[in-house]
Amino acid sequence: MDLLMDRDALAAFLQRDFAEVAADFTVDRAEMDGVDLRLHVGAGHLRPGGTVSGPSIFALADVALYLAILSRIGPVALAVTTNASVDFMRKPSAGSDLIGKARLLKLGKTLAVGDVLVFSDGVTDPVARAGLTYAIPPRRLDGT
Repeated sequence: MDLLMDRDALAAFLQRDFAEVAADFTVDRAEMDGVDLRLHVGAGHLRPGGTVSGPSIFALADVALYLAILSRIGPVALAVTTNASVDFMRKPSAGSDLIGKARLLKLGKTLAVGDVLVFSDGVTDPVARAGLTYAIPPRRLDGT
């Protein structure tokens, strides 16, 4: 299976279909082995104490794997998360963007399974690890 959506196509999809959150993210890389997505950490992503909130880290992981799936199947807006588990391993670096490195472990006709390692920009050790499963809607006869 080839890459159906490259970095620019994924960024355009986010801007068009998820404009309310698109400014928070930048697609840094999209290749057959996965997608790297950057969360631009701002004040709205922080919790008391100045660390990035769990929901923000989850959002990064969820969107990163979603885009990894779309990179392989095309712009299917109705693919949805059916399961997610996040291990929070260390506090993110203060003032740094977060990078989600998503990879697909299985891509079937109706389910996709993958994982995402989340890093503070420029730091080697991961902040979090997420495992996610997505349901892929069946294609209609007209190909949509």
